[in-house]
Amino acid sequence: METKNIVAKKYLLPMSLLIVGIVVGWVFNSFTHQPITTSSHQSINTSEVWTCSMHPSVRQSEPGKCPICGMDLIPLGNEDEGGDPMEVKMSETAIKLANIQTMTVGKGQSVKEVRLNGKVKADERRKSSQAAHIPGRIEQLLLNFTGEFVQKGQTIAQIYSPELVTAQQELFEAYKIKDSQPALYAAAREKLKNWKLSDKLIDVMITSGKIQERFPLQADVSGIVLERRVSVGDYVMRGAPLYDVADLSSVWILFDVYESDLPWVKKGSDISFTVQSLPGETFAKKISFVDPILDPMTRVASARVEMSNPGLTLKPEMFASGIVKSNLKSDKDIIVPKSAVMWTGERSIVYLKTMNDSGISFQLREVTLGPSLGEAYVIKDGLNIGEEVVTNGTFTIDAAAQLAGKPSMMNPQGGAVMTGHNHGDMKPENTTTDHSNHNMGAAFEVDNTFRMQLNDLLNPYLTMKDAFVKTNAADAASAATAFAKALQRVDMKLLKGDAHNSWMQILEPLQISAKTISQSNDVEAQRTSFSTLSDNYYNAIQQFGISGLQAYYQYCPMAFNNKGAYWISKDKQISNPYFGDKMMRCGVNKSELN
Repeated sequence: METKNIVAKKYLLPMSLLIVGIVVGWVFNSFTHQPITTSSHQSINTSEVWTCSMHPSVRQSEPGKCPICGMDLIPLGNEDEGGDPMEVKMSETAIKLANIQTMTVGKGQSVKEVRLNGKVKADERRKSSQAAHIPGRIEQLLLNFTGEFVQKGQTIAQIYSPELVTAQQELFEAYKIKDSQPALYAAAREKLKNWKLSDKLIDVMITSGKIQERFPLQADVSGIVLERRVSVGDYVMRGAPLYDVADLSSVWILFDVYESDLPWVKKGSDISFTVQSLPGETFAKKISFVDPILDPMTRVASARVEMSNPGLTLKPEMFASGIVKSNLKSDKDIIVPKSAVMWTGERSIVYLKTMNDSGISFQLREVTLGPSLGEAYVIKDGLNIGEEVVTNGTFTIDAAAQLAGKPSMMNPQGGAVMTGHNHGDMKPENTTTDHSNHNMGAAFEVDNTFRMQLNDLLNPYLTMKDAFVKTNAADAASAATAFAKALQRVDMKLLKGDAHNSWMQILEPLQISAKTISQSNDVEAQRTSFSTLSDNYYNAIQQFGISGLQAYYQYCPMAFNNKGAYWISKDKQISNPYFGDKMMRCGVNKSELN
């Protein structure tokens, strides 16, 4: 009996636990199969579908990356909620997940920031030529190289002068009869003094009674020798320059001001600048002079800053970088961040946030841009005070609008658009007729010599593109230098009228982009300028044509944080210059250039 009680106690506890587990499991199982009717759970059931703007076949129930191209997914939206059919609707959850940010439009102080590049130059008012006061042959030079310092009164050369030998003979004869012919004696002395011989030296000649064949030439000014113009043995005429000398105790910094920036750079404008050879030092000065005439070749004017130069630390040809800040119409301009604006070259758009009974939506608005203010734009037309504009996530909204066939940046009329881009062996999806292959037709009839000069830009451009494909900043800078030199050989005088004006609008950004790339070692910064250069070179091809061109106009929508960028290539296969080997085949052929 005692043995049975022990056995019963042994199995009683496990059996009790088993029964409790079954009951608890049944209760929880019944709860998990109940229909969800609360509002909080209902929003999860109706969460938006997320897709890729380049691969709309991708559908996911939550945000993430496209499994094909790695691009951020965007909410597809729900078009069954009513409201304006031209607006892009999003739930509050989708807005938070897409990190869409907005700001209320208001007026503010407009400060135009102009960045200038320049060089240290010698003050032209302190430059002089050391001339020969005596005609004759150079027997000895006492200043033998540029950069040497010369002191006023210092002997700089010895010269043999037949004319001076004759003048000495006349002096000796006049000296003998000076008492009876004092005017003749005075004239003989004056003749020597006109050749910059001092009274002391003339008296020494008379005392010695010997004709001197070699005479010293003395410096008229103090300064640094910029250039030596003669060598020993040269015969020089009276007044011929021997040396170019500059006093560098005060120098100029000459900044290049492009035509488009001239309205913001004036005499008296404050400028802060740095000199590359003096790291850590920032100078603040006022612009003392702006050239009234543009250089016809470079289309730039010079803005001058005058500086004292103790210790001669600033040397001619040193590079300088400056910033001029100019106040525009204070408290009268509408200003938005650059991130709010999508710019296609011909159109500029923003997205406005609106709220109504059906929820939150975003609507495209075309705007007219004023001056660029560094990280912001002045909006001349298209926005009103109090409207709420998207400042972050603009591309996401625009991509959603394109997928829905609504007005967007690339497709202002709405309807089907290109959705897809090339990834190696993948074929791009359907495109609109705007981007189909076509033969280029120039907008202007121009001299064929001009077209050939544009064609000379192609090889350094393609070399630059290949350098970016390899992510090689040094090679890109070298190719940009070659591009800039070829650009200088393009003769704008071959263009007349509207063609000339069109080229002027293209030339400046080409010059700035090439210069920026050539002077930078940051490959990502170079790629940004390469995008601008590519857009304007393509524009030049459209406007004027290129002889014998066979190339492809290619596009990557993922460049620059999904803003997209174009380039020109001789090869049909995509080699992406904006990502290199990170995403070598990301892109699509937009058109064929023949």
